[in-house]
Amino acid sequence: MTAPVVILVEPQLAENIGMTARAMANFGLSELRLVAPKNGWPKKGVREAASGATYVLDGAKVYATLPEAIGDLHCVLATTARERGQMKRVFAPEEAMTAVAERIGRGERVGLMFGRERVGLSNDEVSLADAIVTFPVTEEFPSLNLAQAVLLMGYEWRRAAGLATLRFSGELLSPPATREALLSLFASLEETLAGAGFYPPEKREIIARNMRDMLHRMAMTEQDVRTFRGALRALSRRGPKGEEP
Repeated sequence: MTAPVVILVEPQLAENIGMTARAMANFGLSELRLVAPKNGWPKKGVREAASGATYVLDGAKVYATLPEAIGDLHCVLATTARERGQMKRVFAPEEAMTAVAERIGRGERVGLMFGRERVGLSNDEVSLADAIVTFPVTEEFPSLNLAQAVLLMGYEWRRAAGLATLRFSGELLSPPATREALLSLFASLEETLAGAGFYPPEKREIIARNMRDMLHRMAMTEQDVRTFRGALRALSRRGPKGEEP
């Protein structure tokens, strides 16, 4: 699936452009368009700030005006933290990216427009967009760093496009322990503890049952049981004061 285009209007700082490229690469966005970047392009230090996402910078296109940058697109969304007084639809990132994924699925080209670091997009620039995307930030501090805004949009795009699969799952690499393995572990543990004088004679059965319940709650794997058994064997080879028998 073709991803949305990221459009930065008059970006100023090399660090912000580089970190934007990094955020784009994190979530599979690769097409970057720069509208009249301040102090020219390329900028010193921009590649270092990209932390390896230099292919995004290498493919970046520079435009003199915003209309030129969005001319080939079918839909443009403007990101802003301020209410603009325009009769324009306003979306949160999640619902906006759901609509973007649908449009791109139909073969349309979509652009995500971000404004200047200090003042954002002008009202005239926002008026060129189909809709506004704003973030559910606090009233006390609504301003987002440029790369942060791109990162949030990229994350929601990846989710909406069905591409947000985790890189690793944390699933168990060892199968659950069999009942035979657990019973053998219980026997070894209770024998070792008895040999160490752990049980009060009148409470051995109660304590043993409680410990079995505790081990059951751990949902032990085969590897857990092997590790536990190995630890018990090591302990049983040592005398009561930790000395070799």
